Amino acid sequence: MSYDLIIKNGKTIKGNPVEIAINAGKIAKVSEKIDADSKELIELEQGTYVSAGWIDDHVHCFEKMTLYYDFPDEIGVKKGVTTLIDAGTTGAENIHEFYDLAKQAKTNVYALINISKWGIVEQDELADLSKVKEELVHNALAELPGFVVGIKARMSKTVIGENGITPLEMAKNIQKENNHLPLMVHIGSAPPELEEILAHMSKGDVLTHCFNGKSNGIVNKETNQIKDFAWAAYDKGIVFDIGHGTDSFNFHVAETALREGMKATSISTDIYIRNRENGPVYDLATTMEKLRIVGYEWSEIIEKVTVTPAENFQLATKGHLKEGYDGDITIFKIEAGQKIVTDSNGFTRETKEWIKPVKTIIGGTVYDN
Repeated sequence: MSYDLIIKNGKTIKGNPVEIAINAGKIAKVSEKIDADSKELIELEQGTYVSAGWIDDHVHCFEKMTLYYDFPDEIGVKKGVTTLIDAGTTGAENIHEFYDLAKQAKTNVYALINISKWGIVEQDELADLSKVKEELVHNALAELPGFVVGIKARMSKTVIGENGITPLEMAKNIQKENNHLPLMVHIGSAPPELEEILAHMSKGDVLTHCFNGKSNGIVNKETNQIKDFAWAAYDKGIVFDIGHGTDSFNFHVAETALREGMKATSISTDIYIRNRENGPVYDLATTMEKLRIVGYEWSEIIEKVTVTPAENFQLATKGHLKEGYDGDITIFKIEAGQKIVTDSNGFTRETKEWIKPVKTIIGGTVYDN
């Protein structure tokens, strides 16, 4: 048997030896040892890890926007990330233009469609509810079924104006009318109150910015404990997604949650050009390092950027190193090294370990990091 590509001498994040063969863009074989011919061979140095391709399920990468935008390959393939999910930058009126650009990227790009028809053209896209047209969303879903993997509603006071919880009720109705498509909900300052938002969310819905440091967040500032209603939502199966961003990840909140036994379900960046170039986000690897500092194991961190987002957004051929899955692979090293990292509120911690992508493989094509 001859393959297009064989990766030799790798190990999984749990330390097990692994070799992988890829044919026609798909994983053809996964084994401790593969002895076969191949057109291309990657022989890894000792101590190099291999995982399914990293997935960042909250980014902003439609380059024609002005508020929140970036270029897919700058935050994707160049950073060890094989798959991006743009979280509601565009709505039904401009998502086709985004699709035309996104399919030119080397990185796999998917989108959550903003329930507001122009997306985040302005900060308050849900202040005018005439911009929410269920029929337009339905049409876009029908026209771009392999690209649009969910819907997005931003539920914080700068976005909703005087509309309270109504935009989320509308989003839930759109979800119900479209085969219970995945829904991501952004949270921030009240109104609406976090308790009311969570009460409207269902099992499997994604709450992004879960560890923000705002008073409308999950920690009671007086008792320094996770609020009871946040625990109830977590136990109900609402997905707690990091969505780091410029303003939405706080070390103390993440550490408080972990101390009580609450871990983020998935890890994402909310990256766009300003917080990539100026921080505090920079890239997915840096966000992963921050969760390591908080106290997560590397094995669960890798799971939260592979298996979990693939399941949450129904990417059926991604997230696993298994035969028949897409040939999307991240090859990386974990090295000892000290650096200071900063959360969204200016608080710092010192990391003792760096995670460094070495090669990014997308559909069997190898890119060097």
